[in-house]
Amino acid sequence: MENIFMLIVGIFISVIGIINIRGDISTVHWYNRRKVRQEDVPKYGKAVGTGSLIIGIAIIIAYVVSFWSETAITFIILPAFIVGLGFILYGQIKYNRGIF
Repeated sequence: MENIFMLIVGIFISVIGIINIRGDISTVHWYNRRKVRQEDVPKYGKAVGTGSLIIGIAIIIAYVVSFWSETAITFIILPAFIVGLGFILYGQIKYNRGIF
């Protein structure tokens, strides 16, 4: 019960990722989406949303695993965080033509 915040954050990030995958990028900061062309919005949303969803699901899985082993959390969250950030940075650089 002490890691309930982790579950809440994981669900929140996963929902944001699903919203972005469906093409609604309004949850992304305006300065991170200002250069995205209208025809690239669905692709950008899928890239950023997939990264967010990977991170969110990893946090949820880490919450479940925390009942058995606290040390296993690092081995779940760290790789997923790296892969998720890779998707997000790919979308930023390709469709926004830069990080900012």
